[in-house]
Amino acid sequence: MALPKVICLFDVDGTLTHPRQKIETECMDYLIKLKNRVPLALVGGSDIGKVLEQMDLDLEEACQVFEYVFAENGLFACKKNKVFHSQTIQEVIGEKKLQEFINYCLMYMSKIELPVKRGNFVEFRKGMLNISPIGRSCTYEERKEFVAYDEKHKIRENFLNDLRRRFPVDQYGLHMSIGGQISIDVFPVGWDKRFCLQYLVDDGYSEIHFFGDRTLPGGNDHELYEDHRTIGHRVTSPDDTIAQLKVLFK
Repeated sequence: MALPKVICLFDVDGTLTHPRQKIETECMDYLIKLKNRVPLALVGGSDIGKVLEQMDLDLEEACQVFEYVFAENGLFACKKNKVFHSQTIQEVIGEKKLQEFINYCLMYMSKIELPVKRGNFVEFRKGMLNISPIGRSCTYEERKEFVAYDEKHKIRENFLNDLRRRFPVDQYGLHMSIGGQISIDVFPVGWDKRFCLQYLVDDGYSEIHFFGDRTLPGGNDHELYEDHRTIGHRVTSPDDTIAQLKVLFK
């Protein structure tokens, strides 16, 4: 009987890096050693520029460490330094519904009072919208302040529940979930992080170890963590990721 084809698939924020920070040398050095034992793959919700920035690599360098690099949940897909898939949200949803959704988000956020507000409240990506009540241009310290405020006042949770009521999935075909520390991710149904699995399965991988931090219901790693095609590993930090890998691959 043939042995299963194994691969390790990693989230970015909170798994290989601290939120919105570059990967630390110790973590990257370990991954470079590990890739000689098992193929590695990377899946992030951000666009490819942000994913590479956090990995502190260009695309060619990233493809030397990771067999696959998936940005925007796999809407941008690269293997062996060749981009083999790219698709946009507007092609599926349509401009009218897209503008209706964006306009409502801006209206809702205009009524929220926070300790601080900055800029870039709606980030349009190839495969998703990233909605941030504080604004993605906030500083690292302002981000941490928002995280504490959000935990207490449930800003994103309330916003998310309102959006789900206002834009029912059977009419708009949009999936929404808490994204990272400061935002809500919005994308067509089926375009969560499970989207990238089709390429791994098609290439014969039958034992897919997924490492992610936001694996609870509502988190943007949840669907991939719970998928029957993956073996899910919940982590709390890059250090925890490395510790779990060292146990798994002694």
